[in-house]
Amino acid sequence: MNNSSLSSAIADVRPFALSLTVAARAALKHQQPCCLWLTGLSGSGKSTLANALEVQLNEQGRHTFVLDGDNVRAGLCSDLGMGVVARKENIRRIGEVARLMVDAGLIVIVSAISPFSADRETARALFGPGQFFEVYVSTPLAICVRRDPKGLYRAALDGRIKDFTGLDSPYEAPRQADCEINTDEVELAEAVAHILAVLFKK
Repeated sequence: MNNSSLSSAIADVRPFALSLTVAARAALKHQQPCCLWLTGLSGSGKSTLANALEVQLNEQGRHTFVLDGDNVRAGLCSDLGMGVVARKENIRRIGEVARLMVDAGLIVIVSAISPFSADRETARALFGPGQFFEVYVSTPLAICVRRDPKGLYRAALDGRIKDFTGLDSPYEAPRQADCEINTDEVELAEAVAHILAVLFKK
């Protein structure tokens, strides 16, 4: 990918503003560290759900951090494009950072499209038993296109973005996710409660 194409791809990334501060996360750490990996289409509600999960966990006195796909793209992975190879590298980096944070004792919440099953399995393999939980945010494509919070589907349909997941690039849905949530059918508070119930049960 040339510099012009890379700059155009990066310009389409809009970081998600998280609610908690570093000081708020530093309250205490009596917990079992793990990684909650939220995967799903763009516009499925992953970032909103991840943010709400972190807020709820923090209110319970848990040490947390969210690795949001767009936030990571804006910094650590700002040198990567949107092709298949670059997406693979993006998920590899997120997985490695999440593992380091789990090693630091945190509950890490990853919010990333992560469209390919093999890449998610590579990330899972970085963690020990009971440390990785895959959450499939299964909101249908039609709903995600209708929401289009960043205008990316419109840009892709207009031909301004190529290889967009769900349209002209595939999304491989998890076959055996630890938890599945359709944000078009479940309210945010209910979705958070369901995910945490699964997490604490396991």
